[in-house]
Amino acid sequence: MAWNSRGLRGSMLEEMINLTNEKYRECGLALVQKVPTPITPIQIDKHSRHITLAYFDQKSTVDYIGAIQGIPVCFDAKECAADTFALANVHAHQIRFMQEFEGQDGVAFLIIYYKKRDEYYYMRLRELEIYTKRVDEGGRKSILLSELSGEYFFKASHGMYVPYLEMIKKDLDERQA
Repeated sequence: MAWNSRGLRGSMLEEMINLTNEKYRECGLALVQKVPTPITPIQIDKHSRHITLAYFDQKSTVDYIGAIQGIPVCFDAKECAADTFALANVHAHQIRFMQEFEGQDGVAFLIIYYKKRDEYYYMRLRELEIYTKRVDEGGRKSILLSELSGEYFFKASHGMYVPYLEMIKKDLDERQA
């Protein structure tokens, strides 16, 4: 797969998450880092020394991994312009990794940014699995906004761009109930 501008669609979202993670780290709340995707450069602009063409070395797992108050977490950041989220944006190898991660007592999820609404959604792995099963059975290949749980939408607040810790707490509380 060639590296091009399409792969940079979520870079603003990732930058907001990176800033949030830095703030969480500074406050001693969490240590979560961006997982770099290994690439092989093919073309480099000699003047700017920027990579202009590259190939991914391997399939990536998720965008972020770390620990929050001793709880291992991993998540992927997705962005969509419409009120529907295409499940093609989540790859089978990413779901497998998240399933294996939760099998080791971690918490795996997606953060989906609905650009038009300026709103985030915390999608739990078990919720994602319901939608991917639907696709496997020949059903809808996208998720409608109306299908999502209202209690897992959130916005920037408390000086945090993407304050996802409250959603993790809600997720963990539901698991223990």
